[in-house]
Amino acid sequence: MKYKSLLIIATMLISHQSLASYSVENSRTEEFAKDTILQSLSNDSIHYKKSQNVMGDFVTASRAITPSVVHIKTIYEGSETSENSGQQFNGVPGKSSFAMGSGSGIIIEADGYIATNNHVVENADEIEVILPDKRIFTATLVGLDPNTDLALLKVNATGLPAVKFGNSDIVEIGEWVLAVGYPFSLNTTVTAGIVSAKARSIGIINRPGNNSDGNSPNMNTAVESFIQTDAAINPGNSGGALVNLNGELIGINSAIASQTGSYSGYGFAIPVNLAKKILDDLKKYGIVKRGILGVSFPAPIAEDQFFKQQGLDPAKVKGVYITSVLRESAAEASGLQEGDIIQSIDGVQMTSSAEFSERIARHKPDDIIKLNYLRKGTTYTTSVTLKGDESVKTASNVNESLETIHNKLGAEFTSLTRDQKQQLNLYSGVIVTDVRRGGFFEQIGIPKNTIIVFINGKPVDNSEEIDMALLSAQNGIIQILAIAPDGSRVVFNFSLGT
Repeated sequence: MKYKSLLIIATMLISHQSLASYSVENSRTEEFAKDTILQSLSNDSIHYKKSQNVMGDFVTASRAITPSVVHIKTIYEGSETSENSGQQFNGVPGKSSFAMGSGSGIIIEADGYIATNNHVVENADEIEVILPDKRIFTATLVGLDPNTDLALLKVNATGLPAVKFGNSDIVEIGEWVLAVGYPFSLNTTVTAGIVSAKARSIGIINRPGNNSDGNSPNMNTAVESFIQTDAAINPGNSGGALVNLNGELIGINSAIASQTGSYSGYGFAIPVNLAKKILDDLKKYGIVKRGILGVSFPAPIAEDQFFKQQGLDPAKVKGVYITSVLRESAAEASGLQEGDIIQSIDGVQMTSSAEFSERIARHKPDDIIKLNYLRKGTTYTTSVTLKGDESVKTASNVNESLETIHNKLGAEFTSLTRDQKQQLNLYSGVIVTDVRRGGFFEQIGIPKNTIIVFINGKPVDNSEEIDMALLSAQNGIIQILAIAPDGSRVVFNFSLGT
């Protein structure tokens, strides 16, 4: 029937041609119609095959990745495991003299190296790795990086099925992906979804590391540039794999956005191109050697509001706006200034500060990067030699850093009285007594009389504790948990740079 209809149309198209050429042209038209029909049928077949192939690719990808994803069990003796409210890590909460946790991991090298999340194994007294083939190993912790929520383990085994690495830079929004792990301590579980966003910052990683002594300022270079997916991820998936339909690793699952602690629509994975650098450092040195540029910029959550207050159209700011440059930093040495807009790193266009932080975090000290930046309407290019963390940790920088941070915040504080704490049922807290124009507090909407209870997960009770909390996060994202003047509980996130 389809063939006949096409032939009638083709015949109508040549009905006005001369009779002399009819037989030749009619023959050609019939051939064209037949070719069209065959092509149409072929296209239908291809479309059908593609529909089949999506499901087929799920199966192929699952077969490729599941042997490489392991179950991790942890034991804590006389310590706590914790769970963050709101947007949560996927660990198992508990508090007792003997606690257990559960998560996932990925075999990244055949000789026993396994990647997982920092929050899956941090402070664990024992770490057990269970392979899909039921073999059980006791794992050694090689290294941790709280700033990216990554950890590297080692088991005494060879010939393990190592994952195949993909390229997170070429992952596209709308692309099919699979999440693989051990949610709720179930056996290997595969879920499917799409990439719903890239370079997503949700303000969850920046927690002070438990290995800090709490008495000295520590540089916190927390990096959040997650791949966001709607593939179902639940507690226990942490440290598991996010893969493309070729079964290639493109991310390490780390967090979920949830009010309940279980899947509510979105999961977040650390891009594999960042993870590879961090894991390589942990394997070689036991720590992460991070290159530092030394600039500050608005937090992702407050970027648009900041630009508007500066009289800038957010739609026209194609890059990362520098709010300050740290003294004796790589940025200062290269000539970068406050107000410059960094447009690209090594030729890669920057579209957000989260992406910018990730790109910098892929480098080590003494790496040379090429920056394009905009200054007063003119584009410039400069080469920058990144410095190490120690360059901004010296005691001589502390007072200057505090003054710089206070100026950026544009706020004054005073401790709550005992009566105020009792009335509000609080053990700690400071009240904002003044908010200055142009400061971060005004930019992100923290009004006078707001009560600040926690900064980066630590309670604050006086100006000294605020200073310590701010110093420890001066190069990362700061999260403030507060009580607004109307009594509502609110969370604010902003960045002091990288």
